Amino acid sequence: MKAVEAWHSERTNTDIRLVRWGVTGAPVLVFPTAGGDAEEIERWHLVGAVGGLLAAGRIKIYSVDSVAGQSWMNHDDPRHSMWLQNQFASAVYNEVVPAIRKDCQDDSIEIITAGASIGALNAVASVCRNPDVFRAAIGMSGTYDLSGWLGGHWSDDFYFSSPLHWLPDFDDASRLELLRRRFVLLATGKGRWENPGESWKMAHVLGSKGIPNRVDEWSGGHDHDWPTWREMLPLYLDDMVD
Repeated sequence: MKAVEAWHSERTNTDIRLVRWGVTGAPVLVFPTAGGDAEEIERWHLVGAVGGLLAAGRIKIYSVDSVAGQSWMNHDDPRHSMWLQNQFASAVYNEVVPAIRKDCQDDSIEIITAGASIGALNAVASVCRNPDVFRAAIGMSGTYDLSGWLGGHWSDDFYFSSPLHWLPDFDDASRLELLRRRFVLLATGKGRWENPGESWKMAHVLGSKGIPNRVDEWSGGHDHDWPTWREMLPLYLDDMVD
């Protein structure tokens, strides 16, 4: 069962669409790749790949437009993209999460995040920023460091949207205590277009703060591409949900 919801976000000054597949089960918010929209994961058969879990009522899959990612891909002024990255994170917490909880008819339900490439960055950053609502992240073939896209610019917006940069300085004891009860899975292939070093860099930062995480390196036959992610996601979700 598929449903689509849309609204205008004052935070990002864009329209946002939230698409849901499934009827019951643990909510999983899957972020698209950089230029993707909320239905990208259906077109590339990632929804189909987790079809068994959907049919069994173990998960409901949600996806949202890649608002900030599209700005990076369009080569907008990086100062705008940095601002939008941070505003998008705020919109996810303040707009997307309440919409998911309303759909689940549970105002306290915790959400798993997932994503590939820049979608992995959004998935991991969501857990790091808001462990009060996100309980685990699955980052696949993650692109976690966007600093090379800044064109020499830097801002607090970028800093606070990039866990690679803000998390090493983070010292909020109560928030860290909660984060240490969460889990981040960082999966990467070793094939074409992959960069396992990105996942290890993210794991090092998480580990330095005592945040549980694991890096899974898949084979050289697993490229930075949809066939890899279609293999990864159902395997990891099967382990994470009842």
